Amino acid sequence: MARICLIRAWYFSVDARVTREVQALLRAGHEVDVICATLPGEPRLERRGALTIHRLPIARRRAGLWRYLFEFVAFQILATVLAAALHLRRRYDIVQVHSLPDWLVFAAIVPRLLGARVLLDLHECMPEYFITKYQLQSDHVLVRFLMLLEQVSIRFAHSVITCTEQMRQRFIERGAPGEKIAVILNSFDEERFDPHHYPRTRSLGDPFVLVCHGTVDENYGLDVAIRAVALLRPRIPHLRLEIYGDGTHRASLMALAREMGLGEVVWFSDGFIPVEALLPRIADADVGVVAIRRDAFRDLTHCNKMYDLVAMGKPVVISRTTAVSAYFGADCFQMFESGDERDLARAIHDLYADPALRERLVRRASEVAEPYRWAHQREHYLDVVRRLLATRRPRISPPVEGTVGEPIAVEAGDRR
Repeated sequence: MARICLIRAWYFSVDARVTREVQALLRAGHEVDVICATLPGEPRLERRGALTIHRLPIARRRAGLWRYLFEFVAFQILATVLAAALHLRRRYDIVQVHSLPDWLVFAAIVPRLLGARVLLDLHECMPEYFITKYQLQSDHVLVRFLMLLEQVSIRFAHSVITCTEQMRQRFIERGAPGEKIAVILNSFDEERFDPHHYPRTRSLGDPFVLVCHGTVDENYGLDVAIRAVALLRPRIPHLRLEIYGDGTHRASLMALAREMGLGEVVWFSDGFIPVEALLPRIADADVGVVAIRRDAFRDLTHCNKMYDLVAMGKPVVISRTTAVSAYFGADCFQMFESGDERDLARAIHDLYADPALRERLVRRASEVAEPYRWAHQREHYLDVVRRLLATRRPRISPPVEGTVGEPIAVEAGDRR
């Protein structure tokens, strides 16, 4: 079968999208090399059957713009050199590059010149990402430059995949050829997110539990959730909000909960926990809350935690965004206006007061999400890979039979 290299300037072990795609490739019989960043304590080189992981000596830090640019540039240089060296030995059929940044696709330049096909996986719309993160105007010179880089990167690749139709349309609006871009939803892997494996242990009369999980960042609106809980406390006896994860906003959220007298109502985990430990906690919750702040960037994307909650059969309270509304209607989720703690409190109380509504939302979300399941998205992804392989140049050296790799464990760290 084929030899495929994936490049991602993030941590492989906590990247749900990348690990799902790698597992799909391994199960299809391909040999896979991954080039990624290094989490503290991880080995620089790791082999698991047909999978080899090359970790570069770069750790990601949540800091300012210049730190981000340094990380991007440093990873770009090292990944370009390593991908070239590996290709000279391995002769890859496909090099798949994951954003951010978009221009990381040029790390595949040597394999491309020597005949490899290049697949660009655009996880985000980078101009909108910078507009939101650094409060820039859409006509800012940096944003316009990023738009140019986005389009050049798309044209450099032989094929492109992205996460939602809204993102695909935005790329097309800026000049990308639509026929070149396919949508592979982030979705969920029901082999791991199976509620039947995690029976509920709480019973009637126990606290009414809300759950939030993933990165604890200002953009995910957890402060709005805490303020909504403060409004609801007199109306819902034994209300409890459980927050699982870690991030830059954790300390300020804990302080906010204390200031509002919610020290015994809002509970925080001690950082990220493995998925296997997280899923029983989600199973025991009554409602999942995804209070993401709506902006130019997140209006185009889906949040992984949304799919996690659907897979686990939990009613979801979520901010109303364009992408969420396009894929899931109001009959699937309890939606509220982003950033409005009173509207969030209203949405939560409606679910608390109406168990039948909770059941209807779960049932309908499961029906609508059927074509979004990874079992289906995986086949779309492998179709893109097969089409690229059909156009590759023949290798000089004969192919080596691949073996199916071991299952890949993903920590609960990439729940955006």
